[in-house]
Amino acid sequence: MPHVEILQLLVSPVHRLAGRPGGGLPELPPGELVGTAEVRAGLGIVGDRYFNHPAHRNASITLMAAERIPQPGPHEADLLRTRRNVLLRGVDIDAYIGATVFLDCGSGPVDLAVRSAARPCAWMDTTVGPGAQRALRGGGGVRCRPLTDGVLAVGPAVFGVREPAPAPGTRRTSG
Repeated sequence: MPHVEILQLLVSPVHRLAGRPGGGLPELPPGELVGTAEVRAGLGIVGDRYFNHPAHRNASITLMAAERIPQPGPHEADLLRTRRNVLLRGVDIDAYIGATVFLDCGSGPVDLAVRSAARPCAWMDTTVGPGAQRALRGGGGVRCRPLTDGVLAVGPAVFGVREPAPAPGTRRTSG
């Protein structure tokens, strides 16, 4: 199982990138970057804007690979600018759509169903830098449903696959 690093965790109580990006960058409070995040199965990250929202249950946690963020830009790209919850180094998380994966920071694994791509929006050109939206296509991160309770923490972690994504053209059956 590969060892990865959780570089940042973002728990934001409000959706800060609303409307059109032409108005400039809104205030992005640094207090939303945390050292640990409590995850609840089927609900998301405690304190986050998508926690326990029925419309977001299958996408309540977003993960992104640091290697995919365009650099250098006018700003140092981080979770405050991409608005994802977990910034990883050492795994191309975008390659795991359809799989069930886990992250273990030392207190037990947190299982996540990787449901869909987190597509970059026009805000990325404002928050990360010109051309970022296009550069992040296919690499803007993933939206996940948490399957177990646990804690994620900044620092080293173990990444693994519980169930691989189904092969193209096949359907997963439930038994």
